[in-house]
Amino acid sequence: HLLPGPDMESCGVCGTVLGSCAGLVVAGLVFAAYKLGLLYQLFHKTKSPRHGGESVAEVLRAHGKLGIRIVDTRHEATAVFAADAVARLSGTVGVAAVTAGPGLTNTVTAVKNAQMAESPLLLMGGAAGTLLQGRGALQDIDQMSLFKPLCKFCASIRTVREIVPTVRKALAIAQSGTPGPVFIEFPIDTLYPFHLVSKEFGVKNPPKGLMGKIVSWYLNNHLMNLFAGAWETRDATPLPVDIPQATDDQVQKCIELVSRAKKPVILLGSQATLPPTPADDIRKALEALGIPCFLGGMSRGMLGKDSPIHIRQNRRDALKDADLVLLAGTVCDFRLSYGRVLNRRSKIIAVNRDKTQLLKNSDMFWKPTIAIQGDAGSFLMQLSKGLKGHRCPEEWPQSLKAGDVTKENTNRAKADEKTDRHLNPLKVLHRVDELMAEDSIIVADGGDFVGSAAYIMRPRGPMRWLDPGAFGTLGVGGGFALGAKLCRPDSEVWIVYGDGSLGYSVAEFDTFTRHKTPIIAVVGNDACWSQISREQVPILGSNVACGLAFTDYHTVADGYGGKGYLVGREDEDKLSDIIREAQRESQEGKAILLNVLIGKTNFREGSISV
Repeated sequence: HLLPGPDMESCGVCGTVLGSCAGLVVAGLVFAAYKLGLLYQLFHKTKSPRHGGESVAEVLRAHGKLGIRIVDTRHEATAVFAADAVARLSGTVGVAAVTAGPGLTNTVTAVKNAQMAESPLLLMGGAAGTLLQGRGALQDIDQMSLFKPLCKFCASIRTVREIVPTVRKALAIAQSGTPGPVFIEFPIDTLYPFHLVSKEFGVKNPPKGLMGKIVSWYLNNHLMNLFAGAWETRDATPLPVDIPQATDDQVQKCIELVSRAKKPVILLGSQATLPPTPADDIRKALEALGIPCFLGGMSRGMLGKDSPIHIRQNRRDALKDADLVLLAGTVCDFRLSYGRVLNRRSKIIAVNRDKTQLLKNSDMFWKPTIAIQGDAGSFLMQLSKGLKGHRCPEEWPQSLKAGDVTKENTNRAKADEKTDRHLNPLKVLHRVDELMAEDSIIVADGGDFVGSAAYIMRPRGPMRWLDPGAFGTLGVGGGFALGAKLCRPDSEVWIVYGDGSLGYSVAEFDTFTRHKTPIIAVVGNDACWSQISREQVPILGSNVACGLAFTDYHTVADGYGGKGYLVGREDEDKLSDIIREAQRESQEGKAILLNVLIGKTNFREGSISV
């Protein structure tokens, strides 16, 4: 503090020179006025019959979501799974809105799945009123703490004027860098119109005297600040999306490595299907390179049904022989045995938007020759352009394809074997694959039966196979199929269910019926959690908690307004006719469930994922 001069006095409270003390008081009052919104209210209107939901809709409409069809589900997780599927298939952000408290906690698994699957989605959740949070209101919990570890961005709306810029920012963040979920909390008073909220803010029996006046003033000021400036024109158009790209120098080094390789292999992950590069352009680039490709996740089907460079079988052997491996959005996690399946003598090019995923386990089991934090699809386009006129030696993909054919013939022969009882699951899957429409989308939700389907069923194009991804979540079926049918209403949408996973979302047959989104579900019903039993019985000698029953799931579908079929061994000769009938019923608007009783085979024996 300054020492007082001859004409200045010190404050009796703090000893500060009075001029300085007065300045601090004024500054404090200005700050308090700012925090209470008093200054903002002086220059901005408050009252209007409009409500905050209109601002949300305005931003969504500006981001291409015209019409904003509202589809309600029987479980909040299903809504998020559906938004995840919409994001994957549309190349935009999927949007789900759920109620506060338990509604939001019900979505945690689905949001985590979207985070690990790198799906851009916006979760909007309700919340207790701005003045009631932490005071014991209905469904009031600390929602932000739950979602901060799961989402790229979390925000709680405190005034109605914040809605447009916050939603706009969240949508951009969801798509930037490595895509993922974002969360916005909307206290109930930010979504209702002024005249309704004002009724709730009034104090019926305010304390008398000065305290009563202070309380009444504070509540009224809070109400006015909540709505001040809410309906002024704000820019709702999309913000720029930041997508990391490989540098020219990195691409050139990779061109040189690939040009010298005699036995290169490409492993394509879901990231290769992300915007901005169209999937058809990536397909042309891969075909021009002529390098054999193993496709995973959303990239399944990228090369069509019968491409000479698409290799489906014997991946471990191919990686052992390869002299160069390009990991295009593929991660060295459990799916690649943490990188141990890669040949240490191979040159390895890794491309991934996420630095952590790019280098996962590289300190233990593998080392990238070149690691690029960038977009896999754009990189493949640059690589193909730089290698124009160069093709992989023909004998390499031809030898891998020959091994592919041999393995698939063996699998087909296994499908013709008789099981002890019921139908051979491989035969069922082969028959569905043969008869499904060319534009079909396959949703995978299960363990053992779905694991077999991954070897047998062939998506006809990119983004026609939807599985949960690295999290291995059961229960995605109903939501993924709903989102897929909403995005592609003219396509056949098939859910491949295990009888265990079906239980998570069978109630969504009611949703399919009410919203006229007819799908076809085929359930491999072996009365068992077989993926668990496959490991548990050999190790522990017990099948405890793995047994289910040959339940009449087809009757459940009927009860929800769909159409169910029971298919057993006695129907083996009519299997094709039943599938075709299911397709006809689906085209006429019925959601179909094929409850297929299946037996046991030794296919995929010993395949345990940990």
